[in-house]
Amino acid sequence: MRKPLLIEIGVEELPAIPFLKELPNIKDRWQKILSAHKLEADFEFYFTPRRLVLISDAFLEKQANSIEELFGAPVEIAYKEGKPTPAALGFARKCGISIDEISSSSKNGKEVLYYQKNRIGLASKDLLSSMITEFLKELQFGKSMRWGNGKDNFIRPIRWIGCLFDGKVIEIEVYGIKSDGYTYGHRTQTYDPLKYDSIKNYQEILKEHSVILNPNDRKERILDQFQKIEKDNDLEIEHDRELLKEVVAITEFPTALLGTFDEAFLKLPPEVIIASMKEHQRYFPVFKSGVLSNHFVVVSNADTDDYSQIIKGNEKVLYPRLSDGLFFYNNDLKKGLDNEGLKKVTFMQGLGSIYDKSLREEKIAQYLLKDAAQKESMSRAVMYAKADLLSDMVYEFTELQGLMGYYYAKEAGEDEEIALSFKEQYLPDGEESDLPSSDFSAIVAMSNKLDSILVFFSKGKIPTGTKDPFGLRRAVLGIVKIAIDRGFSFDVNKDLKALSKNYDEIDLELLETFFLERISRYFEANPSVIHAVLKSGERDIVEISKKIEALNLVVEQEQFKDSFSTFKRVANIIKDMKLQDRITVDDKLFKEDAESALFDAYNLVADKEYDTYKAKLDALFGLKSEIDNFFDHVMVNVEDENIKNNRKNLIALIYQNFRNIADIKEITL
Repeated sequence: MRKPLLIEIGVEELPAIPFLKELPNIKDRWQKILSAHKLEADFEFYFTPRRLVLISDAFLEKQANSIEELFGAPVEIAYKEGKPTPAALGFARKCGISIDEISSSSKNGKEVLYYQKNRIGLASKDLLSSMITEFLKELQFGKSMRWGNGKDNFIRPIRWIGCLFDGKVIEIEVYGIKSDGYTYGHRTQTYDPLKYDSIKNYQEILKEHSVILNPNDRKERILDQFQKIEKDNDLEIEHDRELLKEVVAITEFPTALLGTFDEAFLKLPPEVIIASMKEHQRYFPVFKSGVLSNHFVVVSNADTDDYSQIIKGNEKVLYPRLSDGLFFYNNDLKKGLDNEGLKKVTFMQGLGSIYDKSLREEKIAQYLLKDAAQKESMSRAVMYAKADLLSDMVYEFTELQGLMGYYYAKEAGEDEEIALSFKEQYLPDGEESDLPSSDFSAIVAMSNKLDSILVFFSKGKIPTGTKDPFGLRRAVLGIVKIAIDRGFSFDVNKDLKALSKNYDEIDLELLETFFLERISRYFEANPSVIHAVLKSGERDIVEISKKIEALNLVVEQEQFKDSFSTFKRVANIIKDMKLQDRITVDDKLFKEDAESALFDAYNLVADKEYDTYKAKLDALFGLKSEIDNFFDHVMVNVEDENIKNNRKNLIALIYQNFRNIADIKEITL
């Protein structure tokens, strides 16, 4: 029989960030515990900052009865001259039976000791205490704490436990807390325990006492209130998804409120104001006609008839934050951008200063730069790109590095192209990140990433397994994205070899492999297509991208499967040949019309210029009928070595033209 089950773990306010990191795993952890105890059931998990709740409408009353089979040593070892040996006696002890109760059974072709034990399923109510304890210990929040005289750790002290099964309170004890049939409402409503006798009653009581149990309902409530504020005030609220998750996690009864701040603070770069709001106060920025306004939205957790004092309190708290920001900004403007101080800022132990890194990046940038007229501008851009690390503002808000350099450079009358490169030097900085908006900024950004990769490889600090403390895999992907977006030619063999000369000895083969592994995982295509292109020897990132895209389009065509076997045969015939740069075919050695027809068709394809790799591949794969005709009427492995080799060379010519784009023998369907 299945009955409704409610479990509530009451805690002091959960910290949002560590809780949200573990949230995606919580249901799976409970499900594994249910499976291990043979009590599988559908359930829902809910949470507020003060409670973790598991609800199942149909939970088993007891485990199913089961049969456990136990196998022991071979009979010939267990008994000697009709008497039990230690092997048999040990098996009996393990099974909890007398030696006379042991039987035998066949296993893997041998007769072995055997005992069948009937297991009576345990009642769920007798298992829940240990299951809940196990569940709480499985949760991984990072830091944990102890409280009172207890020895157990949890992210926050546990204050009450509720366990209701089929309308009855199940007496359990978890972390020293005994269960009862009481819950607690919102603190602005009451501190008294509230008794419940069913899941429905529990949910009604929470609702009556201003606790919205379902986080999705809290989220919808906030979004509905956002919409009303926007409509009533002709404003737009930034719907920051991560901030919204955090606010949902720290509220039980959320209410969105509109506050204001002094317009004088709008002199600050909008990013500074937004950072002050989000990082310190969890406020949502507000815009009017696409421009940051002197408003903010705070989501209160209070339940009251008058929110005016809450709004005033939050306005009062924001004021000194913005005042500090304005002070930092004005002070930084007076000092201006100066990179001399970077000589005293360590980049990484053993890797010099930030200034040293800038010098290395400058050499890379000049190598990548194609326009000689920009040489001086590029040098200045790279050498001053990180100067804002010395500013008061970036010291306070590290996430604004680069961005503040842009604003300070603009205020100082710096060239727009140089200023913009300060802002975009770290792009892309995430999966959905923008890319540098100009070739100039792109070179600055690539130089930053390339130096980090090269200098860490030169010191043997290479990512292993899942560990990548310096973000080098992310740096490679950034280079790939920029190169493809801007159409920059970058050869991961030749260019890395040239750039590595400015560093301590680097294992270039390992470095190239590292790049190719990231490139392989970047493209969304048939993996064998990516492998085929890389096996062709192409190492220019842009050309790799074009070839993968072209070949993948061809391979995905429905008719490709029909022709694939033909070209696999082409690859197999020449698999043992050492292909040279120049393969010659003598048409005077042709004996069959099919040879001449294929050679003529090939020459028409080979002599033509193509705008895209896709067009060339279509033309090469278009040779299918002539190749099939060749295989039907021409024997390649004839006794005459000259004729045999000439026929192989004809096939090799076709294969080699494919191989200029991709090694087709690597393709699998």
